[in-house]
Amino acid sequence: MRILGLDPGSIATGYGLVERRGRCVVHIAHGTLRPPRGSALPDRLAFLHREIARILEEQQPELTVIERIFAGRSVHSALVLGQARGVALAAIAATGIPISEVSPQQVKLAVTGSGSAAKTQVQAMVRRLLELAATPPRDAADALAAALCCAQHGRLWALQQRHLAGVGSRPSGSERGRALVVRVVK
Repeated sequence: MRILGLDPGSIATGYGLVERRGRCVVHIAHGTLRPPRGSALPDRLAFLHREIARILEEQQPELTVIERIFAGRSVHSALVLGQARGVALAAIAATGIPISEVSPQQVKLAVTGSGSAAKTQVQAMVRRLLELAATPPRDAADALAAALCCAQHGRLWALQQRHLAGVGSRPSGSERGRALVVRVVK
């Protein structure tokens, strides 16, 4: 299962793509989308929409995951973040790819073991879990962490989708009780 994680923002939007191969999670790609400096908000949002649509078309994820909005310190910042998140959701919804939403605490807990972990801890654990040569930038690390969080629950999601489609709702013996092993296949 190929999973795209997004960490939306109007100045920097991180993306991270992982693929679950059996019990392993493999790093595919990550990066940060940065609209041209000094652009007006509508132009930055249009840039994000185009770039997210391009990534979705090129990478063909089977599932996308995006963090829920948290209560920020500034009302203005929260509104702008909401607009960037809305653009990301619209780009994804236009493709028909399923969307999963997770809280920042769920992501931190899944990757570091603590729902209150610092950004630097998330970056370090993402690098370690995916055996990356370098620590990913903060926004890309957050997106990869969201994708990893979802990958841990990917088998459950796949089983639910098969059940909803009426195809084999019971897990096979090999699907029950498997632990997630995160490593890079080289």
